[in-house]
Amino acid sequence: MTKTSGVQPTLTPRDWDAHPSYIYPGYKSTGKRGPQKPLIPLKASLGELQQPVYGHDSIGEFDHDLTRNARVNGEPLGERMILTGQVLDERRRPVANTLVELWQANASGRYVHKVDQHDAPLDPNFLGAGRCLTDSEGRYRFLTIKPGAYPWGNHPNAWRPQHIHLSLFGQSFASRLVTQMYFPGDPLLQYDPMVTGTPERYRNRLIADFSLDITEEGYALGYQFDMVLRGADETPFENR
Repeated sequence: MTKTSGVQPTLTPRDWDAHPSYIYPGYKSTGKRGPQKPLIPLKASLGELQQPVYGHDSIGEFDHDLTRNARVNGEPLGERMILTGQVLDERRRPVANTLVELWQANASGRYVHKVDQHDAPLDPNFLGAGRCLTDSEGRYRFLTIKPGAYPWGNHPNAWRPQHIHLSLFGQSFASRLVTQMYFPGDPLLQYDPMVTGTPERYRNRLIADFSLDITEEGYALGYQFDMVLRGADETPFENR
């Protein structure tokens, strides 16, 4: 379903310098799937300028709480954490009532997916996926388990830093964002080509801020991660 109005939104051009290149030598699979020829800009169509609509009835009671949405016989294992922030458009205005989707590895660094054969345990009480709608101020909030690092075979002794995947739409289909959020102080950041492939001066946009104000005493640590969908301050996105 889409929502349209009499005046169609205009889209701020993307700042491509802030994003990872399509082909980055340190990330070996990009050489196989990255485009080899210059991109051809296309004029935005009506479909791209329409806005996706998600109702509150599409969101389950525990969709935002990954510590409860897959419980079978107990609490999921690992360090509980709260992830919250604002979704902002290219003019840094809050984007209300937009769907934010999240997926991640468990505390041992393993995904609930048949392709993931990492020699680490699965947690029967943790699915690693959730979603929520932003409120009137563009804020989202998840309760989850801090993900573990895992090996991924890109280069010798290659380990992905702890990270969380996020996907969301803004005011139009053309302002969709898929990105990864990292944790401050992670020693693996300097070795990860998905991080180092992002120009250095923009990498801080991928790293959450620890917040004692968000932290709940005796229960969960808190992290703040704001996302800008487009424009000069856009959060670097996955384009590979």
